Amino acid sequence: MIFRLNLAAFTVAVVVLCAALPAPAQTLFPPEIDAALTRAKLPKDAISILVMDAALGRTAPRLSYRANIPVNPASVMKLVTTYAALDLLGPAYTWNTPVYLDGSVHNGILQGNLIIKGVGDPKLVMERLWLLLRRVQGLGIKTIAGDIILDHSAFDVPEVDPASFDGEALRPYNAAPDALLLNFKSVIMTFSPDRGAGVAQIGTDPPLAGVQLPTSVPLQAGDCGDYRAALKADFSDANRIRLAGAYPANCGEKIWPVAYADPKSYAARAVEGQWRDLGGKLTGRVRDGAVPAGLRPAFEQASPPLADVVRDINKYSNNVMAQQVFLSLSLPPSLPVPSAGFPAPPAATFEASREVVRSWWKERLPGVDAPTLENGSGLSRNERITAQALGQMLQAAYQSPVMPELMSSLPIAGVDGTLRRAKTRTAQGVAHLKTGSLRDVTAVAGYVLGASGRRYVLVAIVNHPTLVNNARPVFEALVEWTLKDDDQRRRD
Repeated sequence: MIFRLNLAAFTVAVVVLCAALPAPAQTLFPPEIDAALTRAKLPKDAISILVMDAALGRTAPRLSYRANIPVNPASVMKLVTTYAALDLLGPAYTWNTPVYLDGSVHNGILQGNLIIKGVGDPKLVMERLWLLLRRVQGLGIKTIAGDIILDHSAFDVPEVDPASFDGEALRPYNAAPDALLLNFKSVIMTFSPDRGAGVAQIGTDPPLAGVQLPTSVPLQAGDCGDYRAALKADFSDANRIRLAGAYPANCGEKIWPVAYADPKSYAARAVEGQWRDLGGKLTGRVRDGAVPAGLRPAFEQASPPLADVVRDINKYSNNVMAQQVFLSLSLPPSLPVPSAGFPAPPAATFEASREVVRSWWKERLPGVDAPTLENGSGLSRNERITAQALGQMLQAAYQSPVMPELMSSLPIAGVDGTLRRAKTRTAQGVAHLKTGSLRDVTAVAGYVLGASGRRYVLVAIVNHPTLVNNARPVFEALVEWTLKDDDQRRRD
């Protein structure tokens, strides 16, 4: 009896003691992801993760952590802009840039003005500007006895200092949107070593009127290294680009795109320079202005379709193209011929486009927290979205008619775009992921095809003031884990 009492007392004591001990730590992540986070010394409260089936309504998320916390997504916000555009405008949508002749043509001379109206074309690059001006010459015009007028009125965007975001004024990714955006307001310099002459020949595109550009630079021995620093370039004078250094011969051919120092004058310089380079003559000047009332276009130049533009935006994370598309969401369905007595259609604005996306989101994703948008490109300190909201949007996109265009626009791990150099063991070719990075943000989001044949939505976003560069191995571990879904299939 005594033994039984003592045993009972011992049992109670053990139960009480066990209740007093702390509960075993709960594992928040699969072991391989937890280990990657530990190696990266990345705080767990810096990361948001969501992995779930791409099919709507199928099973609970495989992994969800801090998925309902609004975070800065950097360039993965382009997924919202590009899916909204594909859904609202359609993959075949084009921007048709109208060209007007305000005068008559006699003996190769336009007695009046040539007018080009920008309508937001994100890809009016130098090759397509060349084609546009060749079409003008195809109308029998060799001389313009007047002005070339550039109409930028389709967009109403505030002027910004290109250095205001991160101090990198000469980086093309900081170019501001423009209804008549030409060649991303950038100068493309191509360096080609000529060892016999001891120089690197420099080709520059597009030709810019009134700008002095070097045609060659001395070669120097040694490794390629930081060839841009070796050139000792000075872009401070908008009328003259200087290269005071030399070009390392071992670099081979290199292409260096640089944002032009005076972006406001870029379009005028590029149009005049290209027109004269084609042998055209101009008695007046190139200036900003508006299309006169009642004037109909001589022709329109169509852009590539939206599906192609979206591919460029997402594969290469082009910020200004994303902003062009975002603004285009608030353009009128068609730009009517201006007529006297009728007000001009409203210009596209960031606020109007934000409202378009908010309404679209509410219709497509009812009950899901809408993102906080600024310019739709992710080049922002203010844009916010949750991993859960982005994941649910990607789920909806996967079921939509424009899924093929959206998915094919995403970089493929180990194959192309911003993921071409991704170090993946088994994800090559089966992970379609948009990347994003800012000074204190890094992110990936998109689709991963599991070993079972099931496709998953994956979202991972890190916000941290100093350790975002440590996140890449964590993302790689997450993708690899997502691929290995045999256990998930058995559970389902």
